[in-house]
Amino acid sequence: MVKVGIINVTGYAGSELARLLYIHPEAQLVSVTGRSAAGKPLAEVFPHLSCYDLTVEESLGEVDFVFSALPHAASAGAIVPLVRQGLPVVDISADFRLKDAAEYSAWYGNQHPAPDLLGQAVYGLTELNRDAVTAAKLIANPGCYPTAAVLALAPAVKSAVITTDIIVDAKSGVSGAGRSLGLAYHYPEANESVAAYSVDGHRHLPEIVQELAALWPAAEAPQPPRPRVTFTPHLIPMTRGIFATCYAPLQPGALPSGEAGKAAARDLFREAYRSEPFVKVVDAPPSTKQTWGNNLCLIYPTVDLRTERLVVLSVIDNLVKGAAGQAIQNMNLMLGLPEAIGLDLPAVYP
Repeated sequence: MVKVGIINVTGYAGSELARLLYIHPEAQLVSVTGRSAAGKPLAEVFPHLSCYDLTVEESLGEVDFVFSALPHAASAGAIVPLVRQGLPVVDISADFRLKDAAEYSAWYGNQHPAPDLLGQAVYGLTELNRDAVTAAKLIANPGCYPTAAVLALAPAVKSAVITTDIIVDAKSGVSGAGRSLGLAYHYPEANESVAAYSVDGHRHLPEIVQELAALWPAAEAPQPPRPRVTFTPHLIPMTRGIFATCYAPLQPGALPSGEAGKAAARDLFREAYRSEPFVKVVDAPPSTKQTWGNNLCLIYPTVDLRTERLVVLSVIDNLVKGAAGQAIQNMNLMLGLPEAIGLDLPAVYP
């Protein structure tokens, strides 16, 4: 049994990790930290986790594997010593997602504390980086929006059926903002309202561009194509879920015309994800409720015949496939366990 620790269990991602790990047959949660709640029983901080007899600590006890659910900057500071000691770590923050330290500094506002580890960290979108994840000691868990967007677009990018001009229109539930207080997330402000935010550039944008660029067939060329991505996130009045609608013009002649093109797009995506346990290509537009509480990404590709654009709908639970579930999926591979172990759950309904 692998002894697991969570740094910062008191956030939404940390508490979701604890919930999911409780049923994992090969991993035992033995240590959790959280500065604001240090010294308190975990069951007092989160009554829904009364299944655990654990006390929130200031620092981790003896563990074999670590998840960090701290915010960016703070996370790197906490896990770098652990990585240098040889402990396997999945970092749920953004600290190791971007490969360029200067780009990280530009988007996150501070110097990276361990730029030498950026090349060692593996971007943990398991479906696209499975072999690298299996061999890694440090995983950069993807952001929630990039998970939905990159999985939605990857088959089309890899097959070169679309141009580099991409639009991602995405909606997120309020839990995506975390547990910290903010006026925009108060019930009277968020309820019965939809609002765009970070219109001039969301921090997940460079992550989306980086990962799509790496998938382009000419990515190894001296001057690989760089996608032109317009990404607009929206806050919607629900607790969990991300719904991403992705648009891109088709390359001329890449797909058959008419209804045959729609069928060809579906076949392309079905073949790409045929063996994936947590990505399902569905026959009708999905809803976020269909992934509530589980690790699935549901994808619906189609073609707008009037404009000759590929349109892909993608839904996930931002706290599971977009955070804690993906982190456990990565852990499973890093430990040589079956990828889906502890995660093969149906959605909660209604």
